[in-house]
Amino acid sequence: MTTIAILPENPQSLPTRYRAVSGIAQSYGATAGQALDALQAQIGEQAQTTLVVVQSMRPDALFNAVQQRRLAELLDRWRAARDTCSALTPQEQNELDALVEAELRAATERSATLVRQLPS
Repeated sequence: MTTIAILPENPQSLPTRYRAVSGIAQSYGATAGQALDALQAQIGEQAQTTLVVVQSMRPDALFNAVQQRRLAELLDRWRAARDTCSALTPQEQNELDALVEAELRAATERSATLVRQLPS
């Protein structure tokens, strides 16, 4: 089974762009559908069954609102640092890395829960 996740690229910016990810392949689009179409064109027909997860980016028990706000703040700082050829402080980079890891674990758990709910 091919698994595809679709999420807003930067939920705070308008208009929202979407990113579709499957393994190492990824694509972008103005809508979730455009991102999905572009990704499927990239990866082709690899599997007969495809699971698509569209992440709403709302806080939940796995990744709460405080974590989301801090992640957004650190990503904004990281982008600003990148654009000026500088870097975050080691503490900020460690915090960003930890939040990205926590968000990834949360997304993995959400996906696993969805898969467990699928009929056999």
